[in-house]
Amino acid sequence: MKKQTKKSMSLKALTKSTVWDLQENDVFRMLEAAHKDVELRDSIRRYVDIIKTAFEMEEVTIDKPEVVKKYQARGFKVSAVKTNENTKTKFAVKKRPILRVTDLTYENIRHISASKLIEVLDRNFGGGWESLSQSIRDIIESGFEISTTTLPKDRLHKKGGLYEKKLEDGFEVLEIPKGLWTEAIFAKVKPVVEKPRMKFEDEDEDFDHDEDENMEKINEFDEDEEDDDFDDDKLTEESYRTTFDENPEDLSLDAEEVAEDEEF
Repeated sequence: MKKQTKKSMSLKALTKSTVWDLQENDVFRMLEAAHKDVELRDSIRRYVDIIKTAFEMEEVTIDKPEVVKKYQARGFKVSAVKTNENTKTKFAVKKRPILRVTDLTYENIRHISASKLIEVLDRNFGGGWESLSQSIRDIIESGFEISTTTLPKDRLHKKGGLYEKKLEDGFEVLEIPKGLWTEAIFAKVKPVVEKPRMKFEDEDEDFDHDEDENMEKINEFDEDEEDDDFDDDKLTEESYRTTFDENPEDLSLDAEEVAEDEEF
């Protein structure tokens, strides 16, 4: 899937997933551009809510150097954004860190590397892959290929074994000691698969391009319709045949009428 470049991305294209591609300076740029756009100005609050899913964002109401320094000490970037022709507003913005497995979401899981995932898992682990909740495992496996193995620690790195093959295939690995055994968790970014879309072709355009072929099909259809026309001469006894359970009490024909039919 081809990602939209940060410079070309606007608030109109922003989602809870793509916002993770941005950095703090991109947020300042987009906010200022949005205040200049009449169409976006009225709905900017909605886009700010999207930004806040990936960033901590605060308005700096007390614009003093000591206040700005406190924000910067906490890892925020502070910048003034022109909100109209005569006014600028200062904002403090900081990307939300992904430090714990509980920080992982379906929106940000595809915006971290396998090495970053291993780092997060290593910081939280103790019991191994199965110790994670099913919901966290589902999130991780939506963006990564995951496989695990538990072997005696002296066999895990056996030459030509699974460990070596996984590394050669581009997997990152986390080793979790379990006494005389070691659990190895292998992670590799899962390739993005484009979902197939149904293609509805323009019938009029196809007709213009293949007019002769379409006319032939129409003529064949007309001939079939003519063959299916009702024809009294083609009626036979089989046309009237019906299957039903004969009950003498339900028959209204008398003996004479039956006899006349038989003579016919």
